[in-house]
Amino acid sequence: MRAMVLEKPREFLRKVDLPVPKPGRGQVLVRVHACAICRTDLHVISGELDRPKLPLVPGHEIVGRIEELGEGADRFTVGDRVGIPWLGWTDETCVYCRSGHENLCENARFTGYTINGGYTEYTVADQRFCFPIPPTYTDTEAAPLLCAGLIGYRSLVKTGDAKRLGIYGFGAAAHIIVQVARHQGRRIYAFTRHGDIQGQEFAKSLGAIWAGDADMMPPEPLDAAIIFAPAGELVPKALKALDKGGIVVCAGIHMSDIPSFSYELLWQERSVCSVANLTRRDGNEFLALAPQVPVITNVQPFPLEEANEALARFRSGKIEGAAVLVMN
Repeated sequence: MRAMVLEKPREFLRKVDLPVPKPGRGQVLVRVHACAICRTDLHVISGELDRPKLPLVPGHEIVGRIEELGEGADRFTVGDRVGIPWLGWTDETCVYCRSGHENLCENARFTGYTINGGYTEYTVADQRFCFPIPPTYTDTEAAPLLCAGLIGYRSLVKTGDAKRLGIYGFGAAAHIIVQVARHQGRRIYAFTRHGDIQGQEFAKSLGAIWAGDADMMPPEPLDAAIIFAPAGELVPKALKALDKGGIVVCAGIHMSDIPSFSYELLWQERSVCSVANLTRRDGNEFLALAPQVPVITNVQPFPLEEANEALARFRSGKIEGAAVLVMN
């Protein structure tokens, strides 16, 4: 099978031919049709997440069809279309798993990081962590839902019933979750990198009532803010934009250092929290909700062999919505 492989951090992916893997106990073999590119892939490839399996097939927003069932795999049948997310395995015995926080599992394994992912034609996955894909989405349209959508949804839930919501960094996750937030009746304020007029217009086209540079203050105080950009300097800026009792949710798995800020920004019961990974409950809830909104994903497809070009364009902010690798 064709695969794009990371052999050493901070190097380009290399196209190689690998044997098609065999599914183990409780696993399914999936023929990959599409795999979206996530910012976490950039963090893995650049060495910012520094303990990947090497060599590694990246990618964790996978959509495909089951080709073979491993021993004891009975949740799906051959031919079923499934999605495979970032969280790929948990032990189900640690204190976090037993308390409903499997996203914090002590021994978790992650697709495209400690398990080979979807930048390839075939992959194996634990049947427990595969999701049926709503039939209204094509493979390419559905791929960004598996992380940009799921992490965005978990971040949105963290904001509670906030009505005035700020979104910092308007990429793949933001363009999905703004649609859900508008569906819920929230008012959206979008913050982009300096001078990104195109990104601001894109945010407005999806329902943001205001869009501006990340250094700007919104026209009214926010009840909550979600930071999708991996930039720690945005945390005090978002806190400054909050009303009393507001929350800043940091949605990325990696973020640059947060600079010091005065206690005054945090006072009056403002808070900051992070979002780590996802749970199967997040996946089931969001994939049921997405067709009801309906969430429409803006995707730019690339052939598998052009993964390095797609990553470069994504890194430089030249992708509006989500970049998706297609295998056929």
